[in-house]
Amino acid sequence: MKKGFIITIDGPAGSGKSSTARLLASKLDFLYLDTGAMYRCVALAALDAGVDLKNENAVGGVAGSVNIDFLHADDENKVLLDGEDVSSRIREPRVDSASSLVSSYRIVREKMVDLQRKFGAKGDIIAEGRDMGTVVFPDADLKIFLVADLETRARRRCLQLNDAGIESSIEEQTASLSSRDMFDSNRKFSPLEKAPDAVEIDTSNISLNEQVQKIYDVVVRRLNLE
Repeated sequence: MKKGFIITIDGPAGSGKSSTARLLASKLDFLYLDTGAMYRCVALAALDAGVDLKNENAVGGVAGSVNIDFLHADDENKVLLDGEDVSSRIREPRVDSASSLVSSYRIVREKMVDLQRKFGAKGDIIAEGRDMGTVVFPDADLKIFLVADLETRARRRCLQLNDAGIESSIEEQTASLSSRDMFDSNRKFSPLEKAPDAVEIDTSNISLNEQVQKIYDVVVRRLNLE
């Protein structure tokens, strides 16, 4: 198998990007680059430090001072913030809300994109996010864009939170995701959009395993990974 591939998976919140990217990376023995977790780490660090999230320069300072890394251990992908495993903490509702604002700041995105490209320089990665195929890795070997209807995404997000011990309702998540979609698609810097050469896959009516296999088949066919 040729080494050095970069595969991007973009799409709106709840479309199945994270779970799909994680499983696909494991199937291909690639690094799973969870870029959304990186912005969540910045948001968490800013919240813990009591930084005013509306102060772009202050948040940018946080982004430039934190150390973010990923660790695959015990068949799990752990997110490390300054050496601490924050995989669960970055999924808290307060961080979910704050990360939308934090990720809209140009100074924060520039710092995170630089770090993401450093990971990408090593090759053989699955980079998941909202602007991977359009901004961060425009020359990626393969670009995937996942979509799903709002109701399906709200149900998935609700189940994810409930499994983590966080109570939420489908109604709450529908409102939250609808707001997030509008914000992500209309932000000034690196808005959510499909790259012209991306392969779009609708995950609304297929299982997680089915969508992973579907993308895997595209990867094998497009990149000749046989």
